[in-house]
Amino acid sequence: MSLKDNFEEPLPEPEKTLSGHPMLTVLRIRNLRFLWLGQGFSVLGTQFYMIALPWLVLRLTGDPFKMGTVLALAGIPRALFMLVGGALTDRFSPRTLMLCSNFTRMVIVGLLTALVLTESVDLWMMYLLGLTFGLADAFYFPAQASIMPRIVKAEHLLAGNSIVQGTSQLSIAVGPALAGGLIAIFSGSPGETAITGGGAAQTADVTGLGLAFGINALGYLISIISLLMIKVSQPVETVNKNIEINFFSSITQGIMYLLKDKTLRLLVLVNGISHFCMEGPLFIGIPVLAYSRFPEGAAAFGIIMSAFGAGMLLGIILAGALPKLPPKSMGMILLIIISFSGLGLMIFGFVTSTLIAALVVLCMATAQGFVVIQYTSWIQARSPDILLGRIFSLIMFVSVGLIPISQALAGALIKFNTTGLFLGAGILMSVVVGLVAFRPEMRSMGLEPKKNV
Repeated sequence: MSLKDNFEEPLPEPEKTLSGHPMLTVLRIRNLRFLWLGQGFSVLGTQFYMIALPWLVLRLTGDPFKMGTVLALAGIPRALFMLVGGALTDRFSPRTLMLCSNFTRMVIVGLLTALVLTESVDLWMMYLLGLTFGLADAFYFPAQASIMPRIVKAEHLLAGNSIVQGTSQLSIAVGPALAGGLIAIFSGSPGETAITGGGAAQTADVTGLGLAFGINALGYLISIISLLMIKVSQPVETVNKNIEINFFSSITQGIMYLLKDKTLRLLVLVNGISHFCMEGPLFIGIPVLAYSRFPEGAAAFGIIMSAFGAGMLLGIILAGALPKLPPKSMGMILLIIISFSGLGLMIFGFVTSTLIAALVVLCMATAQGFVVIQYTSWIQARSPDILLGRIFSLIMFVSVGLIPISQALAGALIKFNTTGLFLGAGILMSVVVGLVAFRPEMRSMGLEPKKNV
């Protein structure tokens, strides 16, 4: 396929005849509906992977540090190639990048399904598959974040993001509970024989985990079919820009734009620290607490993770349904909301029951979901269209790059003091948010017009 072929796809259908509430308007757009469907099934399948993978490593090794290193290793190529994924997104069709990524992930998870069901899986395989999975992720996320402005108009970005991301979070809310329940049905109680130990417990674990990974692969297949139905083209000026500059200059152009934008720099800082403080403690700490503290075991893991997804969904719905934030106070309001997540982390370390843990996570995630949609729509509306892929890849590069460090660090520290891990993470997050709140750029972020290159 030539470069020209990527820009001869039909433009998104016009929205001139559409009226009514923005969330109803965007649902009448064919491309948006297929993106909505594909994203929902892709994320739903991924939730089965996110529950089954750490549980599999715990059953193989019984070591939370090794579980953390497996998850962290997947984050290395995800971070290293994120900038490449952003540049490719701006040069080619974001839909093409999403299709290639989902196909690769489908093959990886399909292979993992076969390895688990045939009882051939070993820890070194988890590291290798994790690396490949992370590489595929690096090309998917910038493309997914930049495709929305090519489907809907600027005034409908908030509604479009809310619907697509809201459905993704619905998948996150439902998926972990289904995955945890599925694994729990076929598994023994926490602490019983690991997969390497043999016997009836081994066979049960193999069946439940294998089904979970198989459902993940099916989700990617449905997503691929949906994405094939989307037709999106990039603006003509994007083609010319990308032809004139080489690949590495393209990445440099995105970096220089971000460095010159003071508000965007602060946003990257807040986003990165938030991911660093939450990803490791939550996604390492929750399965460890479920495995060692909560009697429900894998079911508790699924319930708490579903609460996280439900909270994100609620926050996203509120972001799309409520009136827009007042421009003069937008930055301060969002920082205050982020601070609730820091407080939630501090509380979470002291919980002793699955119900309370789920409620705390629900509140934290609601705050995060609301902020994510507001920030994403703000970036899409004010940033140059021809740089969107690179801008989002840079934001993700910083946050995703910190996740492996957060996960590995959390896996090591949780052996010493679980409560201290959550308390320290919450304090760090609150301090950074408080310092950023004093910056004038954040107090004026809602007043800034759309910028040019």
